[in-house]
Amino acid sequence: MSQFKYIARTQNGTKKEGTLEANDKRAALMQIEHMGYVPISVTEGGTLVNSIKKPAVQTRARFQWRRSAELRMNTREVLLFTRELSDLLASGMTLGNALHTLSNRQTGKDQDKVVLALRDEIIQGSSLSEALAKRPKIFATLYISMVRAGEVSGTLVETLESLCDHYERVQEAREKVTMALLYPCIVLVIGVCTIIFCMVFVVPRFTSIFDELGSTLPLPTRILIAMSSGLINYGWAILIVIALMVPAVRNALKTPKGIRWWHKLQLKFPIFKNVITANAFGHFARTLGALLRNGVPVLQALSIAEDTAGNVVIAREINEARSRVTDGATISGPLAAGNVFPPLLTDMLAVGEETGDMSGALQHIARRYDQELDRSVKILTTVLEPILMLVIAVLIGFLAISMLLAVFDLTSGLNVR
Repeated sequence: MSQFKYIARTQNGTKKEGTLEANDKRAALMQIEHMGYVPISVTEGGTLVNSIKKPAVQTRARFQWRRSAELRMNTREVLLFTRELSDLLASGMTLGNALHTLSNRQTGKDQDKVVLALRDEIIQGSSLSEALAKRPKIFATLYISMVRAGEVSGTLVETLESLCDHYERVQEAREKVTMALLYPCIVLVIGVCTIIFCMVFVVPRFTSIFDELGSTLPLPTRILIAMSSGLINYGWAILIVIALMVPAVRNALKTPKGIRWWHKLQLKFPIFKNVITANAFGHFARTLGALLRNGVPVLQALSIAEDTAGNVVIAREINEARSRVTDGATISGPLAAGNVFPPLLTDMLAVGEETGDMSGALQHIARRYDQELDRSVKILTTVLEPILMLVIAVLIGFLAISMLLAVFDLTSGLNVR
């Protein structure tokens, strides 16, 4: 048995030093990991034996840090990473070993490089929240803050599970809205393509027949023929205008003024208003509740909820409420004063403040607006589908009636005996 002196880090990043006896370096490293530490270096007989080759790892880590600014992980990948990391930590594995295990999985995506970089930084002594904070384009402020709170309170596993639940609900709400709009969009695209096909290929054939007969055509038919001729002759110009207008409108909507206008319109548009508000209020309650439940201070939690609101009008109300909370007011009062948050939400929040169970009240609010989102999505699909079908039917009906009017007019003029 030989004696080894070691330097290691705890899961919270605290530096630990000590001595132990083991048969060899590998056995010493295993003992350190069984104690729940991440080994940094091991000394045997006065000679420093690093558990990693520092120059090579540091070089690779610096390369990974430079590359991580360009790497991407979508919400599903972040959710899968969080779920797997939570399961490994819950099984008793140390943070360094858990990340090492995940880094060995080759998916062929940016996720591999991100996990490898996180592992290297944890081994070098960084905390998980510090490593995540270097990648703000991948891990949101909400994610980093909750992980930091979990590290401080020693409940990292529970925090990761809470994050998984949060992101699963957010993803589910997003998919509900997407699926609700998918079928109407398909109907609209097929209808527009059908009309364009008729205008370009069907109407010109009837036009040539009408020209040969030389009869005066009804007004709807003349309008239809003019539209068809304009589409055929100037279709290229229309495409150019659309190609120029789409990016121009998108850029305009990305400006602060454009964003405010668009988000205000979302809260006023009759069909989509209930879906937007139900999703936004449910997300606000879920985010704030998760943060408070994991020990994040109220002001910091409100700041994060403001950043993740998704609507600048709602975010501004949260900001004003946060400034009033700084002055000692409750949260429910300032939110109610802005006339953006509904009375139901603020009343339930006030009850939570009175009973001292804010996170519980926010959970109830989130469930309430999840149910409201389901109803609003069903109403949206129920109303939007027949409206779009009616619009397409009117356009196609105008096309058919215009052609039939001309045919009836021509045939009525024929002297058949």
